[in-house]
Amino acid sequence: MTRTVVASATKEIIIGFDQPFCVIGERINPTGRKKLAAEMVEGNFETVKADALAQVAAGATMLDVNAGVTAVNPNETEPPLLVKTLEIVQELVDVPLSIDSSVTAAIEAGLKVAKGRPLVNSVTGEEEKLEAILPLIKKYNVPVVAISNDESGISEDPDVRFAVAKKIVEHAADYGIPAHDIVVDPLVMPIGAMGTAGQQVFQLLRRLREELKVNTTCGLSNISFGLPHRHGVNSAFIPMVIATGMTSAIMNPCRPQEMEAVRAANVLNGTDPNCQEWIMTYRDHQPAAAGQAAPADGAAASGSRRRGGREGRRRSA
Repeated sequence: MTRTVVASATKEIIIGFDQPFCVIGERINPTGRKKLAAEMVEGNFETVKADALAQVAAGATMLDVNAGVTAVNPNETEPPLLVKTLEIVQELVDVPLSIDSSVTAAIEAGLKVAKGRPLVNSVTGEEEKLEAILPLIKKYNVPVVAISNDESGISEDPDVRFAVAKKIVEHAADYGIPAHDIVVDPLVMPIGAMGTAGQQVFQLLRRLREELKVNTTCGLSNISFGLPHRHGVNSAFIPMVIATGMTSAIMNPCRPQEMEAVRAANVLNGTDPNCQEWIMTYRDHQPAAAGQAAPADGAAASGSRRRGGREGRRRSA
């Protein structure tokens, strides 16, 4: 059984088909969040701290950390800011981190200060990216997210996206990086713009699990982009992708409706033995008033924000 090990200073987490779904908190990302970006540029990390604590309290297994505040001189500005952000988050919470950057220098700077065994987010199938990122993955012995696009962009053909994922896995093997350290992102497209987006992801997930035997992740809320009442679509999408092989997702754990879907899927998928986590979380749950959502005890409910820029960044890469 494929198992991807990630770790903080003292806590080890396994991403795998026989493990609870891994929720990677998306909130520490200034893309699309002008206020947060401005704060980080000024050296103000209060929102970063609040988001880190809230996401862990809400049930995040890991936290994604991104410091891409500007497109101006990112090779100079992003590495030190990412390092500072990682150091602050590590002081506050003890969960594994995902180092999220499209800047190679920032990824390497982050790997130097990250404790434990972080996940690197990410590498694409572009030759230049493969040659820049894979040596770092080998050097620091860490897992990496593999985005299923290359120089030709994001294909609407799931077979092409599978071929890109396979190429990355094979290229990684040339560096001595095992398949269990490759977490493939099959690229979730907006269902409102592409009616077959859900079917494509389900098809890809089955092949990635059965043929490549790799773990998977995605920017979960991309599926509902542009639609009203997005949480309803996201919450339906979660158990469906888990059932077809998705083992993690970058998402907002502060949305109670979506975390309920994750926990329920773990129960039904057999990765919450004896329904222990479900019972501990919801045994004192109070029904919501009509038209309202009631957060689980201990879960921090915060404003909804999508994880902006993930797929847009890949398209423009």
